[in-house]
Amino acid sequence: MIQTIRKAWAIPELRKKLVFTLLILLIFRIGNAITVPYIDVAQLEAQLQGMGATILGLYNVMSGGAFATATVFALSIQPYINSSIIIQLLTVAIPYLENLAKDGGEEGRKKIQSITRYTTVAIAILQAVGYYFMMKRYGILAPGAEGIWPALVIIVSFIAGSSFVMWMGEQVTEFGVGNGISIILFAGIVSRVPTMVSSMAQGVSRWSAINSGAMTAESLTEAGYTADQAQQLLDSAMAPWGVILLLVGGLALIAFIVFINDAERRIPVQYAKRQVGRKMYGGQSSNLPMKVSMAGVLPVIFAQSIASLPITIWSFVGIPAEGTVSRSIYDAIDTKSVMYMVVYFILIIGFAYFYSSIQFNPVEIANNMKKQGGFIPGFRPGKPTVDFIRKVLNKITLFGAIYLGIVAICPLIIGRILGNNSVAIGGTSVIIVVGVALETVKALESQMLMRQYKGFLE
Repeated sequence: MIQTIRKAWAIPELRKKLVFTLLILLIFRIGNAITVPYIDVAQLEAQLQGMGATILGLYNVMSGGAFATATVFALSIQPYINSSIIIQLLTVAIPYLENLAKDGGEEGRKKIQSITRYTTVAIAILQAVGYYFMMKRYGILAPGAEGIWPALVIIVSFIAGSSFVMWMGEQVTEFGVGNGISIILFAGIVSRVPTMVSSMAQGVSRWSAINSGAMTAESLTEAGYTADQAQQLLDSAMAPWGVILLLVGGLALIAFIVFINDAERRIPVQYAKRQVGRKMYGGQSSNLPMKVSMAGVLPVIFAQSIASLPITIWSFVGIPAEGTVSRSIYDAIDTKSVMYMVVYFILIIGFAYFYSSIQFNPVEIANNMKKQGGFIPGFRPGKPTVDFIRKVLNKITLFGAIYLGIVAICPLIIGRILGNNSVAIGGTSVIIVVGVALETVKALESQMLMRQYKGFLE
């Protein structure tokens, strides 16, 4: 990867694109440091600390911590991601959008992009309003921030910040390197690494203090902490062997993701010979590549959003008191519970099949193959070919879904063993970071390869 970036930097045109991308990321990081007025940031961070494994925790990680500090980029690119997913799903259900995607060409692509932008703004409005009322519900607003004007300032700031992040992502896609939205998402997650390292160091320090007897619930209470705050500090302690386990597990996870990301099932395709005029065409062999991880990280994001939705809504309403029936139900569906992990895993498998069926159409592939005179050895063109491709697709989708489920569940299990929830969504983050890094490097390599050829018109 480093060698590829070094070679790309030596090419003036690619160097300009790299510099432009870095400048956009710099602006993104500056925006993450500008706090929206009328908000008590300290109370907000304390409130979201216990929601690390909910969908709010996922938003916070993907925004580079901006969600927990209520900056102008707090919503980050989440509205755009949600909008893209919704429009992509509606493309299958609505004939107008399907025609734009298939037969609209460049003009159709621009119309779909425009619809996605408007949908992004609409989702940003809903999320900004919900974010404001959540802060109002928990008393996170600064003193004297009640009223219409502070509400408008907060909501409009979030909407404008999200729209600006969307614009920056599109600019990177057009004038920079790689997919702009993915790169901004990558930058947000990577920016959390120093915080995670600091959190682990503090956890080890607290573990040592607890073992030596210097830190107890009584001493923390005497120091001015509430009972809940004292318990949170005690729960955040991390043994040194836990840090080693995280590092080894993280490296193994990265290697596993890189391996699966490039894995594919290649179906051999033979093309029949045909004569056009005096020339003979065809007769060559090729293959139909099918990626194991065809759906990418989307099933994980979908599954986590739905699986954590009940506990997230319940957290908004208020956490039940200890010893009540409601608290028992709350603990049973908590993001640290076994039930949540099982539901999460099943949803990942379901969404993986759903998204693969949208992305890969065996009937269309078989028809195109038949038109070009191609066939799979041992299978007749038409329905037998469709059935075979669908059978292979189901097998590799199952493998890819299990892989995503393992990657997503492992951090939850490790967090449960260590008693630390800071790694709860680490699997999703690692998949995104590694995937975006590999895609960006491939984009650089393809652009460098294109510049080695002068073209047919020269």
